[in-house]
Amino acid sequence: MSMSPVSTLVLVFLLTMPEGMLQGEQALNLRCQCIENESRRVGRYLGKVEVYPPNSHCKETEIIATLKKDGQRICLDPNAQWVKRILRRNQKSKSIH
Repeated sequence: MSMSPVSTLVLVFLLTMPEGMLQGEQALNLRCQCIENESRRVGRYLGKVEVYPPNSHCKETEIIATLKKDGQRICLDPNAQWVKRILRRNQKSKSIH
């Protein structure tokens, strides 16, 4: 049974592809997502806020906000008072619903 040159090329490509490329986004989360944290207020530009608790790949709690203006994702300083207020407010609104 012989393989066509295209099939051979595809097979070689798949066998030599780095493992992370095969796993997609899952491979990207094998380390902390936040390198730097923003402590300045972003106020009205703040959109969605996501909290990632410590896990086996990152020992830090990461708070990532998506900005309304351009969809940019930034890491917020979990120790900043304004960030703590936002998190408390979000917790209260979730417990009400």
